[in-house]
Amino acid sequence: MNKQLLVKIGIILLIFSVGLFLRLDAANLDGYSDAEKSYYQDENGLPYMIELDSYYNYRLTKNLLEHGYMGDAIINGVQWDLHSYYPGVPLDYPPLIAYLTAFIYKFVNLFAEIPLLVVCFWLSAFIAPLAGIVAYLFVGRFTNQYGAVAAGVLTVTIPFYFARTVPGWFDTDMFNLIFPFLVVWFLFEAYDHINKSTEKGIYFSAFSAFSLFLFSLAWNGWQYLFYIIIISWVIHIIWSSFKGENFKNHLYCFSVFLITTLVLVWLFTGFINVIKLLYSPLQLIGLYGASWQDWPNIYISVSELNPPFLKELLSVLGVSIYAGLLGMIWIGRILINDSLQKKILPRMNWLSFSFLILWVLTSIFSLTQGSRFIMLLIPPLIISTGIMIGISVQYLDLLKKSDKTLIFRKRSVFTIFTIIILLAALLPGIINVQRSNYVTPGIDDDKWDAALWIKNNTTNNTVIVSGWGFGHVCTAIADRSVVQDGRMGYIETLSVRNFDNLYPYKDKSPSTSRNYWISKSFITDNESLSAGILQMITTTGDQGYIKLNMSIKNSTKTVEIMNNILGLKRIDAKQLLINRYHLKDNQADEILEFTHPPNPSPMVLVTLDDFGSGYWNIKFGEWNFQERRSSNYTYSVGDVDKDGDLLNFANDVVMDLKTGNILWKNKTPFCVGIVKNGASEKIYIDSNSDFCIFIIDNKKAVVMDRRFENSIFTKLVLEKSNSTIYKPLYANKCVTVWGLK
Repeated sequence: MNKQLLVKIGIILLIFSVGLFLRLDAANLDGYSDAEKSYYQDENGLPYMIELDSYYNYRLTKNLLEHGYMGDAIINGVQWDLHSYYPGVPLDYPPLIAYLTAFIYKFVNLFAEIPLLVVCFWLSAFIAPLAGIVAYLFVGRFTNQYGAVAAGVLTVTIPFYFARTVPGWFDTDMFNLIFPFLVVWFLFEAYDHINKSTEKGIYFSAFSAFSLFLFSLAWNGWQYLFYIIIISWVIHIIWSSFKGENFKNHLYCFSVFLITTLVLVWLFTGFINVIKLLYSPLQLIGLYGASWQDWPNIYISVSELNPPFLKELLSVLGVSIYAGLLGMIWIGRILINDSLQKKILPRMNWLSFSFLILWVLTSIFSLTQGSRFIMLLIPPLIISTGIMIGISVQYLDLLKKSDKTLIFRKRSVFTIFTIIILLAALLPGIINVQRSNYVTPGIDDDKWDAALWIKNNTTNNTVIVSGWGFGHVCTAIADRSVVQDGRMGYIETLSVRNFDNLYPYKDKSPSTSRNYWISKSFITDNESLSAGILQMITTTGDQGYIKLNMSIKNSTKTVEIMNNILGLKRIDAKQLLINRYHLKDNQADEILEFTHPPNPSPMVLVTLDDFGSGYWNIKFGEWNFQERRSSNYTYSVGDVDKDGDLLNFANDVVMDLKTGNILWKNKTPFCVGIVKNGASEKIYIDSNSDFCIFIIDNKKAVVMDRRFENSIFTKLVLEKSNSTIYKPLYANKCVTVWGLK
């Protein structure tokens, strides 16, 4: 084995070790006392999962191990997830994470008995560093070892990728650098060989397509890279044809890439995914698919789907955002000089460089759709950064050769400057992740215990109503269906399952409209209406308002009718539908089968000490359908900062403990609710005021519009008091499980 190969193996092991051991440290729950740590640790002594989507992936993997496929059941040849978004949805999810985890689980259990949840917890920490190895090998093909090492280490330490691939983040993020690097590496190899060897160009085009196919099995957003490649290659072919250059080799390789990708996707994931691939650009520009603009947009409540600020970009991308953009300029400067290009970047050409620019620009544009798409920007920035650092070292080498003072010709001086360049690029990222290498799990003992209580104390057909963030935990741990979970986007399907029947409708399941009804059930003070909404959703899902809207064809009118009938008994609701809204007798009966089901499913309602959720309940539940917007209602939450006998809260609430006087922004409230140790008391102060203040255990202050003082949210979440409809079935410090009386 030659020295060069040994050095390369040593570097690969170094990159992997840096990525792995920095991540493993995140499992220590640094920043918490030993007593606090136990609150966030499961029965295996490991922290609970950080990202709650991890429990969704865990459940699909568990299904795969238990009965050979990821869904809960196969209906008419289609896998269905009967736990998510009750009464269930067709399963459309990239399978690689489940299959890889199942394989590793079976392998490690040949040697020791390791629970599946433990394998899931650690997997991302071992998979993510592989991206650094691929980046090192990729960039090493275009520049020297210094640039390649920089690319590898940057990949495993860049803050955004690091934070989403620590132990306990069992999600598809772990694959989202590995496969783009592979796809583009083989693509650049194809570009480099096309005019030298058509045969090699075709081979590398096929390898790139195969890597893209693997990416399609890993993440549903893989299409973005497919279209960047297609657009870049087509533009080049057209430009070459226009200039009279030989473009046939490019056309051959492009055809191989396109056909291989489509055929592999078709053969292994089904023709429907080829169709989705073809119409995905139309979805992006809004020309295809159902528009749910009548309903409130739940996406605005997801922080990672809001565009990032520049400060956030600088924080999560670190030095690579500067070095990567500078690298683009430097690469372009070298390519316009043929002699420099041959000396410094002999394997880089204008086609590869233009693709890199298009990749960066497209990724920057994607940030308008949310900060989660920062991941798309990382690969091209790292490639550019690695090449730039390689260029810097090569310039030093040129300087060494031309230095008349002989200072740079000394090996020690050259080495020192090279090390300085590497440290300047790599140390900030390593220090940053090491300093902030502690996270809070997404759940704790209270939430886990509540899920286990539901599993052990409810029937199998019980349906859970909870916030969407807690939904994946309920499906995985409580093993019950939920009305909403992390799958809150538009769920594409040709049918909706209801008991043993399929009710076909050619549309999309309106998860945004479901979110309106759930929010309405919390924010209304009409308890019968709240219970009616939840009994409908937990029994027949979306069919009630879909069926009504198919007749009315007016969302505003549909919502008005639903809000007027769901709080009534079935016989009264029928009279209202016929007499006020002029429906025929058979139409009314058909709709009432869904809105007032004769045999409602058993249900439980789970509330958490999540006082901030009240803001979104008001925003969505009070949606103005005529104006398609939410009205402005007062709602704010603040933590306490105690100062002697005064309680000062972060949201400008001040309470004097001696006198009992309380103000918000120097204004007196209509009422004050004092909630302490599970007991609540309400005092009315100023009848002319338009807001109320709730003080929770002298730790939090919630200010809300007075019209919501008696809402279900106020009663169940803030006051934790019995209502006339709901009764507590189970409660611990932070979670309450409610049932209908």
